[in-house]
Amino acid sequence: MAKRQQESVARLDSTYMQHYDAYMDRHQRKKKRLIRRLAMFALLVSIVAGSMVFYHVKQQSLYAQKHEEFEQLQQDMSVLEKEEKDLKEEIDLLNDEEYVLQIARTNYFFSKEGEIIFKMPDEDPSY
Repeated sequence: MAKRQQESVARLDSTYMQHYDAYMDRHQRKKKRLIRRLAMFALLVSIVAGSMVFYHVKQQSLYAQKHEEFEQLQQDMSVLEKEEKDLKEEIDLLNDEEYVLQIARTNYFFSKEGEIIFKMPDEDPSY
């Protein structure tokens, strides 16, 4: 009913109404510009936040990869340190003349003076 009554009321064509219409137009344009600015600002903030999240995820995956590689290299280093220790022990043993003679006797069949070496087969006979 209020709508019918509004349609039946005639609009006055006065300077006050012209100023009021101009004021309402300016107000509407300001409102549109504010909404546009807020939308652009929201878009900019979402782009920046998205890029920061993407960068953070990328850095996390890179960190995890580097940490895994570090752990693998730590294991390799411990194996190499053990090997180095074994090789140093072997060097110390090779500096001992008795050890070298023992290796020569077992691997190359060198004998002491007056000693006879018999080679025994490692396998059991097939008969």
